[in-house]
Amino acid sequence: MRKNRLVMVAMGAFALTTLTQCFTRKKDEGKRLYEQHCQSCHMEDGSGLKGLIPPLAQADYLQTHRDELPCIIRHGMDGSVVVNGVEYNKEMPGVENLREDHITNLLNYIQTNFDNNNERYTMQEVEKLLEECPPHR
Repeated sequence: MRKNRLVMVAMGAFALTTLTQCFTRKKDEGKRLYEQHCQSCHMEDGSGLKGLIPPLAQADYLQTHRDELPCIIRHGMDGSVVVNGVEYNKEMPGVENLREDHITNLLNYIQTNFDNNNERYTMQEVEKLLEECPPHR
């Protein structure tokens, strides 16, 4: 009886350790994706590049264009954009190969960092918004 209990405790500890590592990697995925795909233009602190690249830090655009953000991440954008009252007109490349879960994690990282306190996305919301993206040129 005592041996079975010890085995169960050991199995429980192993499962908990494994799950914790799994969730920790997922938790940091948005940050890693930002560093890999966005940071070189939008800067480490989300401040953008004055006059050229719009900021993500405290950016009103994140709330006023929420439904467009998944498509912008995937397909990029060109043309004029106004962020916090400043006009920017620099093409942003998309990242076509990001999966829906990557886009969700990336957006949630941006929405909740850089002094942003915006509503998080769900996977279902991002999937739906990506289905509705205008055709890519």
